[in-house]
Amino acid sequence: MRGQAYPGVTIAPMPDDRAQPVIAVVGSLNIDLIAYTARVPSPGETVIGDRFQMGFGGKGANQAVMAARLGARVAMVGALGDDVYAGMTVENLQDQGVDATHVARVAGSSGVAPIWVEPDGSNRIIVVPGANGAVDSETASAAIRSIAGVDVVIGQLEIPQRVTAAAFRAARERGAVTILNPAPAAPLDPELVASAGWLIPNETEFAILAGVDRLDPDDERAILDYASRITPRLLVTLGSRGAALVTESAMVERVAATPVAPVDTTGAGDAFVGAFAVGLAAGLHELAAVRLGIACASDSVTRTGTQSSFPSREAGSALFEGLRLGG
Repeated sequence: MRGQAYPGVTIAPMPDDRAQPVIAVVGSLNIDLIAYTARVPSPGETVIGDRFQMGFGGKGANQAVMAARLGARVAMVGALGDDVYAGMTVENLQDQGVDATHVARVAGSSGVAPIWVEPDGSNRIIVVPGANGAVDSETASAAIRSIAGVDVVIGQLEIPQRVTAAAFRAARERGAVTILNPAPAAPLDPELVASAGWLIPNETEFAILAGVDRLDPDDERAILDYASRITPRLLVTLGSRGAALVTESAMVERVAATPVAPVDTTGAGDAFVGAFAVGLAAGLHELAAVRLGIACASDSVTRTGTQSSFPSREAGSALFEGLRLGG
């Protein structure tokens, strides 16, 4: 993938003095149907929107694309339906430099995600899984075992948890780092938690998982209490407030966000996870990997769309190299 050009993407070569990170993403592929509106409708109400945009999404695919934008070698493991969206999605993965060899085709619809975006950039999302629910545990595990040199395997909650757990077990057998982004929030399968090396919720997902009404971003007790009850390392993303990392010495290390004027926050969490994974795979210190995730997420909210808002390969390479040299 070094030095290649893909349509619509600026490619910058990886620095020559380090190995190319290898990332596998086991997860969802969706088509995002995004409506921009002055306000969301009340029950039974119809409002006129400002504009509409269709884009490629799915938390898994988003994280894969972000990792590829940073120059990693990325393989996507998932499923698509037999509709027109499937062919479009595979073509997009290939255009972005993501290996789609392990994306199965099944009968029925591909996943879709209708999204409402308000003027302040906040969003509301409904995910209709479609083919994402048909990803097979044995197939996913076999895919992970077949990917040469895999460093990090990422999963989310938009495919069955048992599938991600099986893929994580295969990853750990190979010595790969496993990262679980528990989104959208749901009760977690204990086997999935046990097979995860990192757990990365946002503050809303954290509150649901930890059983608190809401997370006060300044309250470290709730974060430390939950971290003490799980085996994975905990990293909580806090939107415009950055992120809170629980260190190996059970301290909360905060990393501030990059100040920006948000336009659309859709996909920012996925940009963070994909970039953080590449940072770890490339051997950055975990705090530098967090800073890379925040830099990419902050940059993404200044543009509309999901994958279309992510930093270009050129911009991503510059962010990566700056953090690699400094951290």
